[in-house]
Amino acid sequence: MRYRLTFITGLAIGYVLGTRAGRERYEQLCKGVRRIAQNPAVRNTAESAALSGRQAATKAFGTVSAKVGDRLPPSVTDRVRSLREQRTSDEDDWGTSNT
Repeated sequence: MRYRLTFITGLAIGYVLGTRAGRERYEQLCKGVRRIAQNPAVRNTAESAALSGRQAATKAFGTVSAKVGDRLPPSVTDRVRSLREQRTSDEDDWGTSNT
């Protein structure tokens, strides 16, 4: 009940402050967010973080499947094998642009 009351209070305060700020302030905030998102340094950092995350996930997948692969049921092992066969190239489909 306490969390529900806190949420409702926060929602009410946000609504009141939002209506006082109006549409102009909202547009200012959106413009600032777009400017930050389009900054090349921010984009490069985000793409580097995504690449590092994918590399870590691939490494973890290899380690875990090597350690637990023989203990899994055959249906799971077959599914993992088929997923590995589908990964034919190093390209990803995450939508990152190497800019």
